Amino acid sequence: MNGNVWRDANVLRWLAAYGASLVGDGVYFLALGWAAAQTAGPAEVGLVMAVGAIPRALLMLGGGVVADRFGPRLVVISSDAVRCAVVLGLALVLALGSPGLWVLVLVALVFGIVDALFMPAVGALPPRIAGPGQLVRVQGLRSLAERVGHTAGPPVAGLAMGLGGPASAFAVASALFGLSLVLLVAVRITPLPASDPTAGSAPAEASAPPAGSPWAQLRSGLGYVRRHGLIGPLVLSGALSQLGTSAPMTLGLILVSEERGWGPGGVGWIIGGMGLGAASSALVLTLVPRFPRAGAIQNLTLIIGSAGIGGLVLAPSLPVAVGLAVLTGLVCGICGGLAIALIQTATDPSYLGRVSSVMAFTAVGLAPLAYPVFGLAADLWGVVPVFLAGAAVSMAGAIVGTSAPAVRRAELAFA
Repeated sequence: MNGNVWRDANVLRWLAAYGASLVGDGVYFLALGWAAAQTAGPAEVGLVMAVGAIPRALLMLGGGVVADRFGPRLVVISSDAVRCAVVLGLALVLALGSPGLWVLVLVALVFGIVDALFMPAVGALPPRIAGPGQLVRVQGLRSLAERVGHTAGPPVAGLAMGLGGPASAFAVASALFGLSLVLLVAVRITPLPASDPTAGSAPAEASAPPAGSPWAQLRSGLGYVRRHGLIGPLVLSGALSQLGTSAPMTLGLILVSEERGWGPGGVGWIIGGMGLGAASSALVLTLVPRFPRAGAIQNLTLIIGSAGIGGLVLAPSLPVAVGLAVLTGLVCGICGGLAIALIQTATDPSYLGRVSSVMAFTAVGLAPLAYPVFGLAADLWGVVPVFLAGAAVSMAGAIVGTSAPAVRRAELAFA
């Protein structure tokens, strides 16, 4: 493989495929909501969006089992092909007539199920396209692609809908999924060794998953995560961080900006600051040659990031909050990139799909559960103490990592 990962054509093909898929996701979700709003009322719009989100969260862990059974490359290519076909079919149906709400519900359901297969599989690919010494840089590039994808999706959707309505936007989304599919087919997969390649990390479990039912393999994967001295604490740490910060950084920022008189523009500036910091962290992860004592740095950045999120609610002015958001986005991005690289280099190859699905589930499936809890608590005790409590939960994740000897001693190989 090329020593400079940003010059490795194979990695760049995967990165371009991932970026095209993310932009396609953004276009699809915005067009779906708009199409539902043209067909029915707000309650039905919420139903359509939930129909897609619920199966994605519920089936995410099963998607990891499928990726390990059949290989992530086959799963990611197949699921991308289905997404492309389904969204193109919806574009044609909308162009030819005015279908009922049930069509949108059916598409949202299928898309959510397929997404539950796609996300763990695409997350399990980096160790198969880059060596252990390049995984941090790959995660930096992946984070940068996510920022670009999430930023570009809504404007592309708006332009497409302005030209031809939701049907045009769905056609653009299908084309982006098609581009992602073509690039993924061209990505070369390198066979992985059957042992843990990371020196100094906790020993890997047996490389071959147990034979038996998918349920048995799912239990095996969850047990593998729980027992592993490095992976288990890092996954638990990440889950606590997501639970503690997801609601404050969405609903909480809206409530804080309303209380302080910063308005919707204030929310935009703070989120923009977080995005700028996260994009900067992607460049740091990509360009910095090595991170000695990566586990200790990961813990430290989580501590700083948790404190920064808590500090947002105490900021005396909007400019201070924006500056703090930039710093928080920077350290949290480094924290997340190092955590993923540490987990993937320590994971036995036969468990990569299931471990990836657990990480995706903590990010996508668990975090929304905090929204109603945060809203109810903010009504009872006010937004400031609840915001700080969320930061404290995230800080508890840092304590979990700091308390694990394997995390404190973890190192990453660098090429």
